Amino acid sequence: MINIKDYEPITGSNTLDELYSLAEKLKGKRIQNINSTAVGGGVAEILTKMVPLLNQLGVAARWNVIKGDGKFFNITKKFHNALHGKTEIFSKEDFDYFIEVNRANLAELDLSDDIMFIHDPQPIALVEKKNEMKNSWLWRCHIDVTEAQKEVYEFLKTYIDSYDSCVFSAPAFSKKDLTIPQIMISPSIDPLSDKNKELPDEFTASIFEKHGIDLKRPVVTQISRFDYLKDPVGVIEVYKKVKKHNDCQLVLAGGGATDDPEGMQVLEEVRTAAGQDADIHILLLPPDDLQINALQRGSTILLQKSLKEGFGLTVSEALWKEKPVIASAVGGIPLQITHKYSGLLAYSIDGTAYYLKQLLNNPDYARQLGKNGKENVKNNFLITRHLKEYLLLFLSTSYREDITYF
Repeated sequence: MINIKDYEPITGSNTLDELYSLAEKLKGKRIQNINSTAVGGGVAEILTKMVPLLNQLGVAARWNVIKGDGKFFNITKKFHNALHGKTEIFSKEDFDYFIEVNRANLAELDLSDDIMFIHDPQPIALVEKKNEMKNSWLWRCHIDVTEAQKEVYEFLKTYIDSYDSCVFSAPAFSKKDLTIPQIMISPSIDPLSDKNKELPDEFTASIFEKHGIDLKRPVVTQISRFDYLKDPVGVIEVYKKVKKHNDCQLVLAGGGATDDPEGMQVLEEVRTAAGQDADIHILLLPPDDLQINALQRGSTILLQKSLKEGFGLTVSEALWKEKPVIASAVGGIPLQITHKYSGLLAYSIDGTAYYLKQLLNNPDYARQLGKNGKENVKNNFLITRHLKEYLLLFLSTSYREDITYF
């Protein structure tokens, strides 16, 4: 297990001293995180790291996962898509079943911790218990709801307004119609995790050899779960446009989340789009962060061609490896990339293809983007900064101090 003191060579001792000082003020307080999946997706990944580190700092933090069946997760996947702006059709039964499953979880969960930290829409209705408790409730929204389908947003808003405050990942995600305080806390990466730590070159080479990818030729990679909003089919279109002018290989690699029932359907569409091209490598990976790390480190250029994003931590992961990144200017990605300085922001398939050709033809420029990108992540998107902001949030909640609006 990673020890909080292991971050000192990266962040310096003053950062850790500050974390211990803040944590000391939370002694005796209990914090419970609740989300919908223990494996897959950015929320689970963050909590897997964050909760143990909070405990090492002396904060009594724990993490629970709600239960749900296929019907429930199909409904919440439609919620997810609708909140990102996709038009979905809902029946009254969908909303009723969503509430029914949340209430079934209410009957099983102990919700008595001093601070209840609820993540994303799936468990949002647990706040129905708030009036019976003498604790604080926070809702953490990890997705961009600025173009949300009105029907779904208004349904969820009836619950959001019952929380003491809510947390968004970027200032642009804030909602003027909410009656509760809103706080911005960007997600982060763990530089010492298996997904981000330094790897021997021999190990990286072995992963590429295992999947039949030629490291002697340029490799363009997108690491994401197979989801329509990550636009993997669009990535293949980009590759095909570039391939006419530049020799390269394409890697589309990722896994799935237990609360995402659409993944296999998207994967099949990606395989169809790839056809028989031997230079397109579609990798459905098990939960193996070392493989993902190696694929990022060994690639020439990394893409994140999302149509919508909550934040897009795969961008920070790629930049941390000093890799040039071309990403869509959506969600929290523009917070991570300063265009033409620490990466490139694109708005279309043609734009992504243009920048990809530019980087393949100018490796010195690509290397400089990667160096600038790593420095930006070090200064702004490491887990120690995230821990500090969560500790400050918990302190402000615990002592009922005023929380500043956006």
